[in-house]
Amino acid sequence: MEAPYKKPKKIKIFLLATMFIALGGVIAYYIIMRQDTKAPELIPEPVDPDATLSIGKIRQTATRKGKKEWSLEARSAHYVDKTDQMILNDLVVTFFLNDNSVITLAADQGALHTDSNDMEVSGHVVVKNRECRLLTDRLSYVHDKRLLYSNAPVKISGTSARLAADRISLDLNSQKITLEGGVETTLDDNFMQ
Repeated sequence: MEAPYKKPKKIKIFLLATMFIALGGVIAYYIIMRQDTKAPELIPEPVDPDATLSIGKIRQTATRKGKKEWSLEARSAHYVDKTDQMILNDLVVTFFLNDNSVITLAADQGALHTDSNDMEVSGHVVVKNRECRLLTDRLSYVHDKRLLYSNAPVKISGTSARLAADRISLDLNSQKITLEGGVETTLDDNFMQ
């Protein structure tokens, strides 16, 4: 009668050592890949000592009856609970119009009233669409009326004309612009052609 075949001890030891080395390599690779080599993003310092929450980046979208009305992005935000305000830095707001076009607003800082979705922005305010660009120092948005307005001087430049006024209001629903106080218009030479 033949004796059953026995694997030599050296093969068993070799296979076990190979398994442990492979397992150790996988664990080491996982640990190395899991480490974040980037410097951690700093949490912004609150601009208001009463800030309840500070966020490094924020995105928010306002909808009404399932339709997107505006979308906001900011580099940092600080929520102040007692005033229901989100204080924003380096913000961009995209307003969606009824004709599927958009108006983009950019500013250095702003405040979003979280109870009403009204906003005030300031510092290098730029509002633009496909045809023109508006510059001012301060601008407000009334969410219920979908109205942008400024009581600060504004300059508007388009492809063939430039306008300046002391105040402006823009109804986003009707896309009607009203300029008031010291309105000046400059037409380019090719305006009438």
